Amino acid sequence: MSQAGTLKLASFNINGIKARLPRLLEWLEETRPQVACLQEIKTQDEGFPAEAFEKIGYKAIWHGQKGFNGVAILADGEQPVEVQRGLEGDPDDAHSRYLEADVFGVRVVCIYLPNGNPQPGPKFDYKLRWMERLRTRMDAIWAEEVPALVLGDYNVIPHDRDIWDKRAMADDALMQPASRDAYARLLGDGWTDAIGLHHPRGGIWTFWDYQAGAWPRDHGFRIDHALLSPELADRLVESGVDKAYRGREKASDHAPVWVRLRA
Repeated sequence: MSQAGTLKLASFNINGIKARLPRLLEWLEETRPQVACLQEIKTQDEGFPAEAFEKIGYKAIWHGQKGFNGVAILADGEQPVEVQRGLEGDPDDAHSRYLEADVFGVRVVCIYLPNGNPQPGPKFDYKLRWMERLRTRMDAIWAEEVPALVLGDYNVIPHDRDIWDKRAMADDALMQPASRDAYARLLGDGWTDAIGLHHPRGGIWTFWDYQAGAWPRDHGFRIDHALLSPELADRLVESGVDKAYRGREKASDHAPVWVRLRA
């Protein structure tokens, strides 16, 4: 269908923005989303390559952290207006995992949800607490009745159909009942999983490990999601995964996910 009159918003766990910058710029120029949410930029704020994005027309806000985590929101020709960075509810949480902005008339939330491994243990407990804090913030956004989209790496495989072999990661934090239940509660609150809606039979992956020949064997799973508020779900045209970018030289282990909305 024609792309005129639509708004494309995407998410890409880039797995190190400095190491993957050529691939990231390539993807932006070739697919040209109006908004791109990035995760695992793995750089301090002062090391973020804003100038490289400005050269191709993107303006950015970012929330960095040395060597780990880190999120950013890029917009094509428009400056994202920051609403919030970080989640409330845990004053000791210093991880850079949450960034929220208004851009193109949409509330865009970029998240990098904790992995939670090994489980059980403190890292898994942190993951579940973080998901509950996220739900609280999403409830507050819902109450504002703004068109909103929560994009990013959720580190949750929602269903068995979202992984190449459910036995492969049965003990992993990404597939635990508590992780899946926390994700399901977000959908139960009324948010729409765009990729899941358009691919109800599953088999759509967003991540392929660097190990064990996962990419050439297509042994992947879906952990990058786009959740839409009712105001945006009504405008949803299509959604997908830019799978081919996972196969390029020095690629991230994730592929970008995207949604297209009626403007």
